[in-house]
Amino acid sequence: MATTTPPADLDDLLALASAHGLELERSSIRTEEIGLDFRVAFGRGSDGADWVLRIPRRADVLARADVEGRLLALVAPRLDVAVPEWRVHSPELIAYPLLPGVPGLSIGVDGELHWNIDMSSTAYAASLGDAVAQLHRIDADAAAATGIEVRSAEQVRAAWRRDLDRVAESFRIAPALWERWNAWLAEDDYWPSRTVLTHGEIYPGHTLVESEQVSAILDWTTASIGDPAKDLMFHRVSAPPEAFEVALDHYVRGGGQVWPRLAEHCTEMYSAGAVGYGLYALETGESAHREAAAAALDPASEA
Repeated sequence: MATTTPPADLDDLLALASAHGLELERSSIRTEEIGLDFRVAFGRGSDGADWVLRIPRRADVLARADVEGRLLALVAPRLDVAVPEWRVHSPELIAYPLLPGVPGLSIGVDGELHWNIDMSSTAYAASLGDAVAQLHRIDADAAAATGIEVRSAEQVRAAWRRDLDRVAESFRIAPALWERWNAWLAEDDYWPSRTVLTHGEIYPGHTLVESEQVSAILDWTTASIGDPAKDLMFHRVSAPPEAFEVALDHYVRGGGQVWPRLAEHCTEMYSAGAVGYGLYALETGESAHREAAAAALDPASEA
């Protein structure tokens, strides 16, 4: 579990939990600071039950949290893997019982990344493919009724174009990256012909694992009706090709639909992640995020 020890605002965290009916053991509280939208804390209740606390970092994430709560209620009975069951949901705090497993990727006290899953594991790949197939089979209209963003395949591609142009207005983009991303946007064969319910950020930090298999999927804030490749992208770029093929095989067996250049599309989309970070920096207005986004969009400027 990714933790710091102990949080500087321990009394405030305990008071926040208590105000929402959770009496947590003082010595059990640990926090995780990696999330951009929510701070995460872990604690043990007086009854011995373990809890996860999500504390919003900004007011603008609250509306998305309402949508996320409705979506979780929809997907929970339709997936074999566990998802958070919110027992507390207020503007100040979201809390749910700890789910089974350990994060596939965590951040230690030293700030270093710690992998708790071997990305070459075919067992992990198979379970990931199964879970993503189940997710993508969920009725899109029912998912749309929760209030999540809905885009057609054409709108997905057009949104990438708008986002790239918007970021280019405020940041310098390295010429090689600009050419690469424009070529990706221009090539029809990369792009899917349909959209599905996606989690949006499935990567080891958002998956819990047991016995090298996905046991739970966390943090559904970015869910939408969108590009199916979003949920396969990280595995494509971080796992060996043979493991990714196992994931795709199980995905197809579970009803997922693929297209010839899906793998390449995943790679290009991952490379364009800096565009999304650039948008985030513009939305938050925070100088630290702006500096980090500038470095990602024009790596040579940091040399």
